[in-house]
Amino acid sequence: MSFVASGISQDVSIHGYARTYLGVLTNEPYDYSISQNTLDLKLEGSVGKGGFYANPYLYQYPNQVIDIGLREVYLDIFFDKLDLRLGKQQIIWGKGDGVFITDIVSPKDLSEFLLRDFDEIRMGVTSAKIDYYLGNNTLELVWIPTFTPTTMPDSTSLWARLPAFDIPIAIDESEKTISGRLENSEGFIKFSGMSSLIDFELMAGIMWDDDPTLHITPIMELGNPQPASLLLMPKHHQLTLGGGSFSTELGRFVIRGEGAYYKGKSFAAENTLGMPLDLMEKDFIHYLVGTDFSIGSNLLSFQFIQRTIMDFDDSIVSDEFDNTMTFLFNRTFLSETLAFQFFGYLGLNNEDALLRPTLTYDIADGFEIITGANLFVRNDDTKTDGLFGYYDDNDMVFVKVKYSF
Repeated sequence: MSFVASGISQDVSIHGYARTYLGVLTNEPYDYSISQNTLDLKLEGSVGKGGFYANPYLYQYPNQVIDIGLREVYLDIFFDKLDLRLGKQQIIWGKGDGVFITDIVSPKDLSEFLLRDFDEIRMGVTSAKIDYYLGNNTLELVWIPTFTPTTMPDSTSLWARLPAFDIPIAIDESEKTISGRLENSEGFIKFSGMSSLIDFELMAGIMWDDDPTLHITPIMELGNPQPASLLLMPKHHQLTLGGGSFSTELGRFVIRGEGAYYKGKSFAAENTLGMPLDLMEKDFIHYLVGTDFSIGSNLLSFQFIQRTIMDFDDSIVSDEFDNTMTFLFNRTFLSETLAFQFFGYLGLNNEDALLRPTLTYDIADGFEIITGANLFVRNDDTKTDGLFGYYDDNDMVFVKVKYSF
């Protein structure tokens, strides 16, 4: 498809996919966990030393207002040693799979927890990005004038998660918004290097925490030492961080690593009544090490991820060391028309997990059918549910039919 504007011929390509997605909970009464129709379009064009890209999408759910949006829409301007990108864009950093350590420039859409494809979880953010090329190296600068937070599940969603208290709570979101001022903008810098031995990235940033911190105020009644109710007020706090990532080959193994030091994170802490009503500001380190390798036609991947709170205090509700593992197994059959994948998160602290087997079959050119399951595992002997065990009742099976064009 081509258009002519102002006497200049410009080629515009349009591609994307249409998808029908149905999920069913495996527990009685076997409710639908999701019923969704999706149209995702990608429009690309270029002329001279510039170009544009737009990614409009549409989600349709039964008996609901259609969700229409723009995941990305930006302009590119190309120079000899420098590229400038302006607009709403997804910015992907780091070497980890399924985790966000240095890949924190773009906020996340967690309205369906971690079950969406990652190009749907990662949100576009209005920003200016400069890539300056130095041989095989790249210096990348990102300025985000207006903060965009993580999209959390609706309170009526299967994936909503509120703190569990035995007394009434009220939520005040009056201080959740970060006003659009220059002093509230975010900035990031990354240096990427590539050689025959190693690929690496070094990064730093000043940002707002995408996930809000809950400030909890007890409401007291005269003569009662225990709170009668609680007021929950989510607020976003500013963070600074620095880190990097690398990948290298060692024989048939790819070795990957990624880590960052975060400064100024607020953690919930117990007060004198033993309730998690206080906040304590601490720095923390978040890192992973992983490997990818093949055995015949089987692709395998493993990652170990740890978050360590520095100068830990015993009153902090979170664990000092939070450990997670991921694993991936992938194999194709029938001349690569059939693919089996098994991906899993394992929470080592609480012995919980999310297991995701999927089977993809290419029916015909552009058409594929994807079946699978999302299985949440909880260890009832642990004191807390953990990130994945909390959703133990949300096990589901699903089918997707997708046409790409």
